[in-house]
Amino acid sequence: MEQVSRQFIEFALQSGVLKFGDFTMKSGRRSPYFFNAGLFSRGSTLGRLSRFYAQALLAARAAGRIDFDMLFGPAYKGITLAAGTAIALADFGVDLPFAFNRKEAKDHGEGGVIVGGPLAGKVLIVDDVITDGAAKRESVELIRAHGATPCGVLIALDRRERTGADGALSSVSAVTAFEQAFGIPVIAVAGLDDLLQFIDSDSPEAASLRPHREAMLEHRRRYGA
Repeated sequence: MEQVSRQFIEFALQSGVLKFGDFTMKSGRRSPYFFNAGLFSRGSTLGRLSRFYAQALLAARAAGRIDFDMLFGPAYKGITLAAGTAIALADFGVDLPFAFNRKEAKDHGEGGVIVGGPLAGKVLIVDDVITDGAAKRESVELIRAHGATPCGVLIALDRRERTGADGALSSVSAVTAFEQAFGIPVIAVAGLDDLLQFIDSDSPEAASLRPHREAMLEHRRRYGA
């Protein structure tokens, strides 16, 4: 398990953003864990989260998985995530422009739907998770419409789950389906396998999670890709 992923999971647990139990997701699916990035709602936690995003992104670039010229945050959660990641990257010596979109076009002042730097070159989309991929598809289309090239997506957690209802599940996960559809990589700070490895680790936080281990494995057997 990579150190950054492990530290990120510890941080998410300590922040109350990652919880284990019995949850009903927006799709109606039951899940033994729940990740709510909207709870990174303080300056201190957003700052730490942004550093994890930046570290994962720079590691992916160093490994040759991705290259990028600027960041784009889809409204609404992606706005603060892209801005925070841009600040963290600058602290690491990589100073890049970022932009985000409005839900509705502004018809006065500078107008348009894009705020921040102009979309140009290789644009990396920054958001929290990918569920059905619809919001990211809109971002890809918007970036291309401005003459730029979407080069990848950066998210916090990859659940590695197939979408759809029981008996009609997709053959691959939402993340893999997105990568196949657009030919661009998705970089995640942590994934389902990292969560399972964390539960089996010697971290002080892991002991209290072990009662959820079998439920996690069953969930992966049922929905995992």
